[in-house]
Amino acid sequence: MSRQQDIKGLQHNIVHYESTGSTNEDAKRLACEGAADGTVVMADAQSAGKGRRGRKWQSPVGSNLYFSLMLKPKFAPDKASMLTLVMALSVVQALNKEMGDAFDYQIKWPNDILVNGRKLCGILTEMTMDKGSIKSVVIGVGINVNQEQFDDEISDCATSLLIEKKRIDTQAMIPERVELLKAVLEFFDTNYERFCRNLDLEFMKADYEASLVNMNNRVKVLEPAGEYEGIALGINEQGELLVQIPDGSIKEIYAGEVSVRGNYGYV
Repeated sequence: MSRQQDIKGLQHNIVHYESTGSTNEDAKRLACEGAADGTVVMADAQSAGKGRRGRKWQSPVGSNLYFSLMLKPKFAPDKASMLTLVMALSVVQALNKEMGDAFDYQIKWPNDILVNGRKLCGILTEMTMDKGSIKSVVIGVGINVNQEQFDDEISDCATSLLIEKKRIDTQAMIPERVELLKAVLEFFDTNYERFCRNLDLEFMKADYEASLVNMNNRVKVLEPAGEYEGIALGINEQGELLVQIPDGSIKEIYAGEVSVRGNYGYV
């Protein structure tokens, strides 16, 4: 079923499924079928949820928030990767709004949200092109809300709002998934509007770095040609991670090219 939801003057067509394969795949299909810019696909469960580099994303029924936002931007394709960072900050802002100061949310550049060194949220941005121009950008978000158990292979690196609440017995209430969705979209709409003015991240650089778990930490950069270590110094206006390597020079790391690991728990 679908319904219309007006958020800050923008019409988001919310397409809701009780169960689906992948909300990202659904959003890409709807884009090809002519769905409006800003369409959101959400599901109570996914059978083929996915993360970066083809990793599987656990999507049990009714426990978490799974949604994909489909955009049809007019800017150049090389700007699209920055939308992952825009969404990451928007998720942190929404969690702070809905949960207060119950937890310290940190961003693992470029696309994960952590609590106590464990993964709470993953973001996957996919772009479809036609003749060198963007046809659509789909930003998939999975936030672990009420999940209480994870498979053995990820149980030591994944968490949820409910698990963290029980861990410290906080009085904060776990938000309803639809309210959390609404908050994320509200913050994203504001941030996206600001991003589109200059097509860079200068407007949010300080706020992003304030939550950046990589900031001033030693990281290992894994590139196709090899790996090296350095100190993460934050991001530049294009959302690239700045890493100072042992010879003192600074490398700009583009999100789509490498994997970055650190010593902060979840890697």
